[in-house]
Amino acid sequence: MPFALSELEHPIVQAPMAGGPSTPALAAAVSEAGGLGFLAAGYKAGDAVRADVEAVRAATGKSFGINLFAPPQPVPDALAVGRYARALAKHYGQSGTPRHDDDGWEEKLALVAELRVPVVSVTFGCPDGSVVERLHAAGIAVWATVTAPGEARTAEAAGVDALVVQGVEAGGHRATFDDTAPVDLGLLAALQLVRAVTALPLVATGGLATGSSVAAVLAAGAAAAQLGTAFMLAPESGTTPAHREAIAVDDETGLTRAFTGRTARGIVNRFQREHTDGAPLGYPDVHHVTAPLRAAARERGDAGGFHLWAGQAHALAEPLPAAELVRRLAAEARAALRDAGG
Repeated sequence: MPFALSELEHPIVQAPMAGGPSTPALAAAVSEAGGLGFLAAGYKAGDAVRADVEAVRAATGKSFGINLFAPPQPVPDALAVGRYARALAKHYGQSGTPRHDDDGWEEKLALVAELRVPVVSVTFGCPDGSVVERLHAAGIAVWATVTAPGEARTAEAAGVDALVVQGVEAGGHRATFDDTAPVDLGLLAALQLVRAVTALPLVATGGLATGSSVAAVLAAGAAAAQLGTAFMLAPESGTTPAHREAIAVDDETGLTRAFTGRTARGIVNRFQREHTDGAPLGYPDVHHVTAPLRAAARERGDAGGFHLWAGQAHALAEPLPAAELVRRLAAEARAALRDAGG
């Protein structure tokens, strides 16, 4: 039988965070502690994804998940992306080349089916019914990330097993299917609206950092809470030193397309302030344009020059081992629910 959320000892899911923070050590530690750890397949070659899955399985016999990026929308204005690339090249003396790709969608679908990863979540769109059936045939539970009730209906019609409901408070990319009109619903509003149209299990995510916030979404109808930024300071996370330092400071976050061409939330820094207004819609083309600039800034420890993805409650993150954080969140959530019941 495919994995079910009811199997978890603690209703805590570690969000998949592509680009470095998600590691096999982090996913294994969360799962071993009674939550559900996740790997992020985004931006990785197939061999690296296979190695990550093998590393998690070497560290734990518990269930875990992996996240895939759905194929992207067409770029509405390729000329605008080209102008943005030239402007960045003039400003910084270099930039990458725009490229439209699907992050190896078919290759990664075949790989996770072969490896029979217990849970596969999809973001940036909804897998069609044939994809869901293909993964189900391999014994895999399929989750879709949604931001609004219309997306939830689409995902349910495709046959998914659960919905990750993302609020606008979340760090990183918005999961809205159509990024020409990103949804700005807060998490509690989104949970209520999605629950009104589906009976599927819901995993709530966006701005959650404490046990009391986990309790809040459970009380609102979620079967589990998914936290990302809260795990980014864990020693098992691959978060870079400059990003760690930024998360620990109570600076504002904002939504931007400046780094990747897709709406995402990060701690506002120099690059975000200077380029948000001129950034075109165009993922992943813009991601490839800015990639060398971001890599160079990351290498020199310049937190002003690369994306600092973080949720709105990032200042509450603590540098705790992942297993300790899972247990603390679960204990605090249970206490908060008891107090509320009283």
